Amino acid sequence: MTKKHIDEISGVETTGHEWDGIRELNNPMPRWWVITFYLCIIWAVGYMILYPAWPLINSATSGVLGYSSRAENAAEMAIAASEKSEYVDRIAQMPVEEISQHPDLLQFAMAGGSAAFKVNCVQCHGSGAQGAPGYPNLNDDDWLWGGDVNAIHQTIAHGVRYDGDDDSRFSEMPAFKDLLEPAEVRQVASYVYSLTGEPADVALVAPGKQVFADNCAACHGEDAKGDVDFGAPNLADAIWFYGASENEIAAQIAKPKHGVMPAWTGRLGDPVIKQLAVFIHSLGGGQ
Repeated sequence: MTKKHIDEISGVETTGHEWDGIRELNNPMPRWWVITFYLCIIWAVGYMILYPAWPLINSATSGVLGYSSRAENAAEMAIAASEKSEYVDRIAQMPVEEISQHPDLLQFAMAGGSAAFKVNCVQCHGSGAQGAPGYPNLNDDDWLWGGDVNAIHQTIAHGVRYDGDDDSRFSEMPAFKDLLEPAEVRQVASYVYSLTGEPADVALVAPGKQVFADNCAACHGEDAKGDVDFGAPNLADAIWFYGASENEIAAQIAKPKHGVMPAWTGRLGDPVIKQLAVFIHSLGGGQ
């Protein structure tokens, strides 16, 4: 057998490992560490016997205590649902506009609406409800279908241009490329742009105003401030849905885009819809 090296300074046997002339001492592990190590092994074996531990093909060993984290979570969720049921039942039986008259229900609805918004609405409207091109900003006071809490509730419940709900909001701007000459599209775009900005060719504004009166005022109003009954947007407030440039306005007139919002009643239920309506109405833009 090869005789192991003994460190000259400490008198401790080395392991035989050497790096750049540095040898590793073969000191024994501290007794407290060894004891702790074996106790951990004993604890792990006991845990494996008492609790679920070994994965199987379709399940896992259950352990002699029969503990289940899923069952524990289900019990906790049942308790939470029971505690919320009083508020949910009251909201379900109450018109949405009356919720704000009850401070406890308002607080509950705000919390529930905020949570529901984060799960279901941020994908389109953004985490701060600020919207995006084609998706409305819910913080401002520009509402296509009305911004009071009842109108918001109706829109969330039944959606917009959603074929799966007979009560869905529906309006559709025609493609004026089939109804107007290209020059007329450019003229009316210049007029609409002039309501909030300086068009590229001011000479087009006057004829564009006449084109607007003949073709657009029926929905958008003579003053171009829109009509919630038709879902027609206000064109004089500098808030644009599909782009604010003169070219983008012309493109929307010629071949309009039509967004679709699903009806949420079937998925969320009326109490949650009411909570969402209360929360969105509170963001600052509600009428």
